[in-house]
Amino acid sequence: PDRSEFSRRWCVLNDGNFSYYESDKNATPNGGLKMKEIVCLAVNPPETHGYDHTFELYSDAERLYLFGTDNPETMREWVKSIAKSFIPAAAEDLLLKDFERIGRLRYKDRLNREMSRLGWFCLVGSSLHIRLEEHTADETIDLQKLLELCDGRMLTNWTSPRRTLYIEGERKLDFQGWAAAIQRAAGSTGDTLSQQQLTEADIPVIVERCIHFTTQYGLTSEGIYRKSGVNSKIAALLEEFRRDARCVWLKEGEHQVDDVSNVLKRFFRDIEEGLFGQAADSWLSATEESSRICQYRLLFSNLPRVNQATLRALVNHLYCVQRFADLNQMTLHNLAIVFGPTLFQADGQDYSAGRVIEDLIQHYVTIFDVNEQQLQKQLDEITYIIKLRDNLTPKAGTGSGDFICTVYLEEKKETAEQHVKIPATMTAAELTFEILDRRKISVKEKDYWCCFEVNEKEELERPLHCQEKVLPIFHSLGIDSHLLVKKHFSMEAMLVYLASKVEVSKHGMMKFREERSLLGLSTGSFNDRYFILTSTSLRLYKEIRSNRPEREWPVKCLKVYQGIKRKLRPPTCWGLTVFYENEKQEKQERQQWYLCCDTQNEMREWFATFMSIQSGGRVWPAEWLKSRAANHSVPLDARFGNVSLIPLRGSENEMRNSVAAFTADPLAVSLISQSQPGSANHTANHTALCSQTQ
Repeated sequence: PDRSEFSRRWCVLNDGNFSYYESDKNATPNGGLKMKEIVCLAVNPPETHGYDHTFELYSDAERLYLFGTDNPETMREWVKSIAKSFIPAAAEDLLLKDFERIGRLRYKDRLNREMSRLGWFCLVGSSLHIRLEEHTADETIDLQKLLELCDGRMLTNWTSPRRTLYIEGERKLDFQGWAAAIQRAAGSTGDTLSQQQLTEADIPVIVERCIHFTTQYGLTSEGIYRKSGVNSKIAALLEEFRRDARCVWLKEGEHQVDDVSNVLKRFFRDIEEGLFGQAADSWLSATEESSRICQYRLLFSNLPRVNQATLRALVNHLYCVQRFADLNQMTLHNLAIVFGPTLFQADGQDYSAGRVIEDLIQHYVTIFDVNEQQLQKQLDEITYIIKLRDNLTPKAGTGSGDFICTVYLEEKKETAEQHVKIPATMTAAELTFEILDRRKISVKEKDYWCCFEVNEKEELERPLHCQEKVLPIFHSLGIDSHLLVKKHFSMEAMLVYLASKVEVSKHGMMKFREERSLLGLSTGSFNDRYFILTSTSLRLYKEIRSNRPEREWPVKCLKVYQGIKRKLRPPTCWGLTVFYENEKQEKQERQQWYLCCDTQNEMREWFATFMSIQSGGRVWPAEWLKSRAANHSVPLDARFGNVSLIPLRGSENEMRNSVAAFTADPLAVSLISQSQPGSANHTANHTALCSQTQ
């Protein structure tokens, strides 16, 4: 709104009540609200809504009040007084912040996802300060260091361990404001290094991911960093990183090494103030060879924190690249020629830029106080990965089609990652055995370990059948999906149910909702329908007495998952998500719908029947432990090698810790992850403000 849409009002805040009048001479207010009704206060950037300074009040009745003034002191006084009136004493420390948004929201965490609790939130720049119900002190999330942010859910490292926080809005109006504000604060807020989305080690996400990808797939690429990629792909990928770096995951096959390496170079060439900041000339003017190293050490210690972490990580990477110059032809001198002008954002005519980069790489150990023993372990790890990748490269006649796949054990976290070579013939049972053997997990007779396909975004999962081939599943996984090995706690109950059945079919009522309204049904609600599942088809009837089915699908074309995403508001928590793919049509038809059962037992029976029909009655092999023993008898060297693959990622310390764990126990290695109340007394506050109510 512009200034003309505001109405001038005389406002009074007194004893927990906010009232506004036609003028200071009126005795009857035009309107008002109690402070306890306010759920959020937001301070807008200057000149957002016609006036120089504006703020918004959100009420629990889903109303928005917008106030404006040209006097900054007046606005600060009002904002402070209003916030003090509705923020409880337990969270009053939040009032000391120069906030842009403050209020209450409901939240859940991973330890208690069933019941939401009340918390008080305060947004200051890219920091979200929180006073949670069960805590006595404020906690702070650096939004630029979030690992994930989607659909109101934030995943971040607090201190230790990693914590997931689910934020819920009781009211749509103020929650949309919170979601948009958090999304903005979690993105890149500017063009300097410190304003980028960062890792826990203070390295820009774009830098870490490009270095990690190049280390994994490009150290043996001849002319790496000298060869140019496809310009359109480089520009598109760089724009993706700038828009939201944490959502960009570089994958072999989808991204080319030369494109990624050029994205890294272009990022450093374009970054505002450069990697060396305002002291760039001091780096270039260090001329005396005998004293240059000492000057570099001093200049490095004076760099901002993010610049220090970034420079250390980059030089560590370039040091590793030149150590494998016999494979990639990128010697110390060649890297200096490429990165000198890039990092100093020069035209390439001044040799001093290349000389600085050459010195930094050559004297990396001295300048950055690197432990030589740890560095050698890092290089040994890289050497091992290169050899392993050479062994995994498909050769004519043997080993064709093998891939490296990330699989998690029991839960998705970096310390539970396992990286496995997946041959085209590997089954889900063999993959499960591989993971259990690596982690030396003993299995009892009724321990039903399975490999699950998990989709976090859709909130569903599917246990793979023991004979199901893993590689096609791996190729079909989206960015929100992963493979997870864990115990199937419902399997025994399913087997008991199937053993008691005389016929393979099942029928009954379920609540049905389709992703697309092909039946003329409302997509906003679930409808009661009668289903009959036979050995060949699934049929849907409008009611039990119906003679003809409304729909019929062949069972072989159905893929059934346990779970339904909560935003659909299913009538019960016992649901199945079903996908149908018609392979006969020229263009594959893909449908998706949801089935809700009244009880967990009922859902288990339907799922067990689906599994039984699609597996020909072999839901679980009777000789599972014996088959594990047979699989275990295969020599490890013939299947994967005698050590686990450790991907290089994160900061230098993380890579070193990874190597240390590898050296201590190669078979059980796991990655180390980034890892009194008073009362507020308010005096009457009187002034004139311009307001707009929605």
